[in-house]
Amino acid sequence: MSLSLQKMRLLFVSVLFAFISNAQQTQVNIEVPAHQANDHLISHAGYILSYNEKYEQANWVAYELTSAETNSIYNRTNKFLVDTKISTGSAQNSDYAGSGYDRGHLAPAGDMGWSAQSMIESFYYSNMSPQVPSFNRGIWKNAESFTREAAIANHVVYVVTGPIFTSNMTTIGTNKVAVPQSYFKIILDYFEPELKAIAFVIPNAASQLPLQNFAVSIDDVEQLTGLDFFPLLPDNKESKLESKFDINLWSWQNYSHSKKSTTSKSKSSSTSVQCTGTTKKGARCKRMTKDSSGKCAQHQN
Repeated sequence: MSLSLQKMRLLFVSVLFAFISNAQQTQVNIEVPAHQANDHLISHAGYILSYNEKYEQANWVAYELTSAETNSIYNRTNKFLVDTKISTGSAQNSDYAGSGYDRGHLAPAGDMGWSAQSMIESFYYSNMSPQVPSFNRGIWKNAESFTREAAIANHVVYVVTGPIFTSNMTTIGTNKVAVPQSYFKIILDYFEPELKAIAFVIPNAASQLPLQNFAVSIDDVEQLTGLDFFPLLPDNKESKLESKFDINLWSWQNYSHSKKSTTSKSKSSSTSVQCTGTTKKGARCKRMTKDSSGKCAQHQN
């Protein structure tokens, strides 16, 4: 199989897929999270997704992003399309029309400009989720930009993004598209000299807080979603990468960033911020904290 524009091949058998970087000649095997029998595992040119028919959006999308692919060759199409690969039918224009919510990308168009096909497919409704406009155009946009900067700095990263479903979500449209109260984004750098990972859990609401205030470990995301990310990594590496994170290992030059470490160890700051943890009902914790992890004592545990 030839690689157009040095793009990865998405290979999967049942729930197994492999990201393969042509430039690096390195294969990273990653088993996708478990999905329900009526969910759809779909492969597009630039990303793979698990579609949740009940909530009419993806459980998650996953893709490789190289530094070369951050330079978009093709402009945004801004043409939202029904995903014909979803046999039961995806959400559509009428679901979002007049809802007050943006059609928020999970795999952003800014990461898919390396080919005409990947750009077109980034506007499939299977890749959309209802997002508060100030969230989509604010803190979520910052998270997308951070991901591209990580790809440039580290040459290639692996990205998994999705909503966090809860039992008390509202819906929009005749297809009853669920409105998540928060989203996650995971970034994995699996290349030497330094393997590292970071994740974010961000409420679906406007925020003026620095992006790093929403940084969490992959384990935190797994606990919130019930998904198991990267289970095919060697156990020792998986445990290390998923249980801790350190914002000092990432570039924050375009973001307000304190140089204090935010590994799993607690350190305090002088400014109180709202806890970035999520309650059992999926709402953001209302407690305030000075801990540099951005979490109150309860959510640190």
